[in-house]
Amino acid sequence: MKSKVNEVIACFNDGFDCSQAILSTYCEEFGLDKETALKLACGFAAGMGRLGETCGAVTGAYLVISLMHGRYLVDDFESKEKTFQLIQEFDKCFNERNESTNCKKLLGFDLRDCDKEKAIVKVREVCPKAIKDAAEILEALLYQI
Repeated sequence: MKSKVNEVIACFNDGFDCSQAILSTYCEEFGLDKETALKLACGFAAGMGRLGETCGAVTGAYLVISLMHGRYLVDDFESKEKTFQLIQEFDKCFNERNESTNCKKLLGFDLRDCDKEKAIVKVREVCPKAIKDAAEILEALLYQI
């Protein structure tokens, strides 16, 4: 499997949010079209709709993991456990690289109560690393790189 890390970063640099960049880059491989992926992931950006909670790159990765392994049959507990195990492993790896999965902590301020120009500069400074880390971890977990 060819790495898509650069595609994820390019998607973010083209103007999409962190969660959108992650999900839309990997979605088609798991049966979801890009337009739906972009719409679905939109509200997860900036720590869940600019609430500053879980980083959008992280939630985008969780969505990809769920697309690949998620339970869709009520009695398929094996898929549910696999999904939870991969999400927990992703969380551990992301925290090792970034010390948090919390958007507000990663950025160092609350996106709801800040100067918009300062926010743009900080997002452009911090988020590409978080997105790159999320994509690399996701690929390592999903494709056993």
